[in-house]
Amino acid sequence: MTNTADAPLPRQIPYIIATEGCERFGFYGMRNILTPFLVSTLLLFLPLADRGGAAKDVFHTFVIGVYFFPLLGGWIADRFAGKYPTILYLSMVYVAGFVCLALFVDNRTGFYTGLFLIALGSGGIKPLVSAFVGDQFDSSNKHRAKVVYDAFYWIINFGSFFASLLMPVFLRGFGPAIAFGIPGALMAIALLVFWMGRKRYVNVPPTPANPHSLLRVARTALLAREPGQARPGLAVAIIGAIAALACLAWIPQLGFVIGVCLSLGALIAFGGVGTSLQLERARGAHPDEAVDGVRVVLRVLIVFALVTPFWSLFDQKASTWVLQGAQMTKPGWFHEAQMQALNPMLVMLIIPFNNLVAFPLLRRFGIEPTALRRMGTGIALAGVAWIVAGTLQLAIDAGAAVSIAWQIVPYVFLTLGEVLVSATGLEFAYSQAPRSMKGAIMSFWMLSVTYGNLWVLLADAGIRNDTVTGWVTASGLHETAFLMFFFAGFALLTAFVFALYARRYPMQDFYRV
Repeated sequence: MTNTADAPLPRQIPYIIATEGCERFGFYGMRNILTPFLVSTLLLFLPLADRGGAAKDVFHTFVIGVYFFPLLGGWIADRFAGKYPTILYLSMVYVAGFVCLALFVDNRTGFYTGLFLIALGSGGIKPLVSAFVGDQFDSSNKHRAKVVYDAFYWIINFGSFFASLLMPVFLRGFGPAIAFGIPGALMAIALLVFWMGRKRYVNVPPTPANPHSLLRVARTALLAREPGQARPGLAVAIIGAIAALACLAWIPQLGFVIGVCLSLGALIAFGGVGTSLQLERARGAHPDEAVDGVRVVLRVLIVFALVTPFWSLFDQKASTWVLQGAQMTKPGWFHEAQMQALNPMLVMLIIPFNNLVAFPLLRRFGIEPTALRRMGTGIALAGVAWIVAGTLQLAIDAGAAVSIAWQIVPYVFLTLGEVLVSATGLEFAYSQAPRSMKGAIMSFWMLSVTYGNLWVLLADAGIRNDTVTGWVTASGLHETAFLMFFFAGFALLTAFVFALYARRYPMQDFYRV
């Protein structure tokens, strides 16, 4: 009988780990210098006072794309090509995007094309790489998968830490073409390493369409007729479709990205409510497991919707906080974008502290740190971080010389929140979803990041409205401080609503027996 405890790691795993390390360094290296590059180089045609806002719009539009395109990559891999070919070809698109960034640092059309290609490539492979790792294991060595996923998470933070430290130095010392070219070279190396392992990978073929998928069950529920009963759920879904078309019609006023995201959001929100009203009508046409699974997904979507404000605050550390850092005092050799290296460093410290100290201590006092409690606390901590950041901005606006070292305080609170929300959210999503719905749940989790960044775009667009500008002026605050306290309040209010919903949320357990 084979001793599975002695089963070795699959030989192909080092190729995937090396690929992930290079890819993550490249992505975070580019992402973390994007805002200062836009302000200092690409947006010079704008008045100085408008460059920060325009840079934020570009940055958050890019992040929206990164977390929207996983839907496309997952669909192509699952239904047509399989994971390996999809990762390989979208990685080529990814590399082409870096080439555009390096070549077109003074051409907005070429540079924005590069950002689009990177969003498509990075987002498209995002849901596939970790799943591809899991495909390499079987029953003889599945117990070693945790070691690999731990290495995966470690290499992501390792790459992010050094990219955050080094790339601002290259931007300042060698110019944007080199600064964007280096991450591009790392991504090209990642593609080469991934291709070198091609003959060793386990390639799981794409699966046929599931006749009892989320969308199919929802369609059955909405269209089903019951004698003598109206179809209120269908009416709600139709209202959502009309709202979605209206958002598309308003694209000239809203902008393409905002219009499309609002349109999709209307379809998901109204369609979800409509489906929940008539879901029982799908029984018989679909197995009870599938119908109950859709009910679970609809509940989880409410949790994800309440998490979106957290991402609004978290992703602005690479935009709003970098712009704030540029107004603070610091050594001549230090670039404000390098503060972002604090985040991965703190992540690697906080996770073991929580697991070894904080959570056991809470349990000793009779407080169980459940997934929903952790997530709600994480959202609230992000709000506290932004209260601190807003207070620092008040001092800056008053003319005080504020050291950039003070940003360590909001970074600590924000990273505490990230660990409680991000890692816990993945665990929560997996545990709540039936096997047939896990792919849909993970796609919606990534969409929560998209909508978090959408709120930033909407807030920045709203602050430019004359009426809102009048409110800001009447408050006595400058625009940046006003927005900081607005987002802090947004998060704290959401954390309160989250706590109320969590108290009546019926937890599920869909781990494999």
